[in-house]
Amino acid sequence: MHIEFSGAAQEVTGSCHILRVGKRTVLLDCGLFQGKRSESRAKNQHLPVPVDEIDAIILSHAHIDHAGRLPYLVAQGYKGSIWATSATRDLCAIMLADSANIQEKDADFLARHRDEHIEPLYRVEDATQTLERMISMPYRKWFDVTDGVRAMFTEAGHILGSASVALEVREGDTFRRVVFSGDVGRCGLPIIRDPEPPPLGADVVICESTYGNRDHESVEGARDQLGQVVRDTAARGGRVLIPAFAVGRTQELLYDLHQLRHDGKIPDIPVYIDSPLATNATAVFAMHPEAYDHSEALVRRDPNLFDFPMVQFTRDVNESKRLNSMPGPMIIIAASGMAESGRILHHLRYGASDPRNTILIVGFMAEHTLGRRIVEQRPVLRIFGEEVSLAASVEILNGYSAHADRHELHRWLQAVRQNGVPDGRPRPHVMLVHGEPPAQEAFAEQLRDDGFRVDIPAPGDRMTL
Repeated sequence: MHIEFSGAAQEVTGSCHILRVGKRTVLLDCGLFQGKRSESRAKNQHLPVPVDEIDAIILSHAHIDHAGRLPYLVAQGYKGSIWATSATRDLCAIMLADSANIQEKDADFLARHRDEHIEPLYRVEDATQTLERMISMPYRKWFDVTDGVRAMFTEAGHILGSASVALEVREGDTFRRVVFSGDVGRCGLPIIRDPEPPPLGADVVICESTYGNRDHESVEGARDQLGQVVRDTAARGGRVLIPAFAVGRTQELLYDLHQLRHDGKIPDIPVYIDSPLATNATAVFAMHPEAYDHSEALVRRDPNLFDFPMVQFTRDVNESKRLNSMPGPMIIIAASGMAESGRILHHLRYGASDPRNTILIVGFMAEHTLGRRIVEQRPVLRIFGEEVSLAASVEILNGYSAHADRHELHRWLQAVRQNGVPDGRPRPHVMLVHGEPPAQEAFAEQLRDDGFRVDIPAPGDRMTL
C-alpha cells in the first residue's frame, strides 16, 4: 500500500492525494489548480489516475481547490462514490455549478474575442451529475470506503462542513492508520466549531502547511481591526472593497459586521454582497445551524446571523454595475477571494485609483494572482488588460485566515501524536502538503525540532505505508 502526491504538493492549489491499497485506489480530494491560466489549464486536464482505476473519492471540503476537478472526473466517466459531510455536499451543489458556468463562459469569451476554440473543462450538467455521486456522512462515524479502507470525518474548523479524515487501511496482514488534515481552521473563528483532531493516532499524517512560517493576529483582534477600517474609510467617504471567497470568508465577515453593528462600533452604511455564489452560499449556511458553534453569543441570540438591516444582496449584473456610480461610503464584498475573476475585478478597476477607498485583504493570496500584487502594493495593477494605478489604501487582516498558523498546526499535530499510533509504532511520519516551499521548509524545521519525522513531497512522489 502506498500514497502518491498528485496535487497541492509544494503548492497551494489542486489538492489531490492518491491512496492505493491492494487493487483499490482512493482519491483524497480532487481540486482545481489555480494561478496562471495556461499552466493551470494543462494541470487540470491531466487526470491524476485513469478514471476506470478510481474506486472512491473522499472529499475534505467544498472549496474549489479541493473539489473543483470532481466534475471533470465525472465528465470523463467516473461512476464511483464521493464521500463528504452533508454541508459539504450542499455547498458543492452551488460551487461546482458556478465553477462549470465559469468554464463555459471562459470558453465562449475566447471563441468570440480571441478566435480560440477551447472546450470547457466541464459543463453544468457534469456538475449536476457529480452531486448524484456524493454520499453524505456525519462526523465521528466510521464508514466503509472500499475493500480494505474505512474512514471517519472529524471537524476541521475551516469552513462549514470541512473535515479532517482518519483512515484505517488493511492489506493482508498489514494495517496502517492515515490522517489527512484537509485544511485545518482556527480556534475561535466565527460561526463554525473549533478543529477537532482525529481521536486515534496515525502512522502517517498528510498535513496542510499554508501558513507554516507565520503567526496570525488573534481572531478577536481581526474584528476590532475590521471595525477600525470601516470607520476610517467611511469618514473619508470611501468604499471598503473586499475580495473574499464566497464560501466561508463572506459569511464570517457578515457575522462580524453584524456583531459590530450590534455593539455600535461601525456606522450604518450599506454592505453589498455582490456575488450570486456568495448569496447562495449564505443560504446554505442558514440551512445548517447544526454545524454552528453554539457557544457563541450571537449564534444563541439571533437566528438570522446573515440578514440584518445594513446588508443587501445583489444578484443581477446591472445591480452590480450600478454600485460603481452610487455615492457615499459603502462596503462591497465580492468574489473571487484572490481577485483573479468575478465581480470584484470591476470594483477594483473602478475603485483602486481612488485614495478615499480601502482594499481590505482578508485571506491568503497565492503567487501570480492579482490579490498577491495588491498585497505587494504594486503601484500599477493590470485589470481587464488595462493599467490601473493603486492609490487606495491596502489593509491586510491576517486574523481572518481560515487556515491555522504554524503554532495552531503544531498543536493540532501534537494532539494527533498524543493519541498514539497502533501497536506502539514510532511517531507519525508527517507529509507536508498544501503550502509554498518557504512555508513548508520553515514548518518542517519546527516539527523536526519537536521530534517529528517530516518530508515535503513533490508532485508524483510516492511513499510506502
